Amino acid sequence: MTAAPPPTAPRAFTPFAEPTRRVSARWIALFATAWFGIWMAQLTPIQLLLPQQVDAVLNPLDWTQSVVAFGVISGIAGACALLAYPITGALSDRTTSRFGRRRPWIFAGTLVFAIALFVLGLQTTIVGVGISWAIAIIGFCMLTAALTATISDQVPVNQRGFVSGWVSAPQAVGTVLGILLVTTLALSNFVGYALMSVLLVVLVLPFLLAIPDEVLPKVLRPPFTLSALVKGFWINPVKHPDFGWTLLSRILVNIGNALGTTLLLYFIMFGLGREATAEDDLLSLTLVYLVFFILAALGFGKLSDVIGKRKPFVYIAAYLQGLAALLIAFIPDLTITYIAAGLLGLGYGCFMAVDQALATQVLPNSHTRGKDLGIMNIATTVPQAVAPLVGAFIVAYLGGFVGLFIVSAATAAVGGLAILPVRSVK
Repeated sequence: MTAAPPPTAPRAFTPFAEPTRRVSARWIALFATAWFGIWMAQLTPIQLLLPQQVDAVLNPLDWTQSVVAFGVISGIAGACALLAYPITGALSDRTTSRFGRRRPWIFAGTLVFAIALFVLGLQTTIVGVGISWAIAIIGFCMLTAALTATISDQVPVNQRGFVSGWVSAPQAVGTVLGILLVTTLALSNFVGYALMSVLLVVLVLPFLLAIPDEVLPKVLRPPFTLSALVKGFWINPVKHPDFGWTLLSRILVNIGNALGTTLLLYFIMFGLGREATAEDDLLSLTLVYLVFFILAALGFGKLSDVIGKRKPFVYIAAYLQGLAALLIAFIPDLTITYIAAGLLGLGYGCFMAVDQALATQVLPNSHTRGKDLGIMNIATTVPQAVAPLVGAFIVAYLGGFVGLFIVSAATAAVGGLAILPVRSVK
C-alpha cells in the first residue's frame, strides 16, 4: 500500500520580504510604458499647456503677472501633493483587495488624474484652472506613490538602478512627445489636455492589467487609526539618519532642477527675447535634454548596479546640474543654453535613476514601503510644484533670471553635499 504524500506546505507570505527574483524584460517594458504616459500627462501641462492657459485667461499687461499666477497655482498643487503622497502610500500599505495592495491605487489615481486633466481643458477662470490642476496632481500622487512602491515590492536591490532608470528615461521622452504633439499639430489647450488624458489611461493600463500584485491577508493588516496614520508621517532623522539625509538631498537637488526648468519658456521669451520662436526653441532644447537624460538614466543606473555604488553618482549629478544653471545665468545666449540643456540632462538623468534606487535602500520599515516612498516622492513632485512660485518671486524681485539660475545652481550643489553622510549605502 503506497503511503500518502505529505501535505504541501503553505506558501510563505512574501509582500514584506526583500525581493530576490529578477524582474523580466516584459515587466520592465510595461513599467516604463506606464511612466511614459504619466510623465507626458504631468510635464506637458507644466512646461507648455498650463502657462499658456494661465496667460490666456489673465491676458495681463505685464508678463510677470502670468508668471506669479502660474506659480501660485503650482504652489497650491504642491501643498496638495504634500498630503496626498504619504496618505495614499500609507493606505496602499494597508490595502487588502483581492487585486493586491498597489493596483487599486494605480487604477484610482489614473482615473482621477485623467478626468481632472480633461476638465482642466474646459476651464475659463483662474480659480477653475487652480482647482482642476490641484485635483490632477492628487491623482498623479495616488498613481505614482503606488507605482513607485512596486520597485521595493518586486525588484531586487541589484536590479533597482536599471529599473529606476526606466522611471526616469520616459520623463524626457514623454515631455518631448507631449510638446511635439501639441505644437506641431497646433492643438488647442482643450484638445491638448484631452489627448494627454487619453494617452495616460492607454499607457498605464497594460502594467495594471498584466503585472500581478501580491495580496495582503486581512489578518496581517496593521490596525488603522487616524493617530497612527498621522504619526507615521514623521520619520525621526536621528533614528533613521540615512533616510533623512537622502530626503534632504532629494529635496534640494529637485528644487535646483525645478527652478532651472519650470520657467524655461518664460526665460526664452523674456530673458532671451525670442517670443516669436519660443515654442520651437523650447522643443529643440528639450530634445537635447532628452538625449543626454536617457543616456545618463539608463547608463549610469545600470553602472551603479554593476559596481554596487550609488553616492558618487548622486554627488556628481548634482554638480553637473549646478554647472548648467551657472552657464545660463552668466552667459544668457541660446547656444550656451543648448550646452546647458545637455549638461542638465546628463546630471538629472543620472540623479533620477541612481537616487531612486538609493532611496529604496534606506527605507526604515519593509511594512511601510508605500508610505515611506510616498514621503520620498514628495521631494520630487513638490519642488516642481512650488518652484514656479519661488522662481517667479526671484525673477520679479531678486535679480531676474540671473538670480533665478544662481539660486538654482547653489541649491543643487548643497543637495549634492547632503548625500555624503549616508552610511548604509556606498
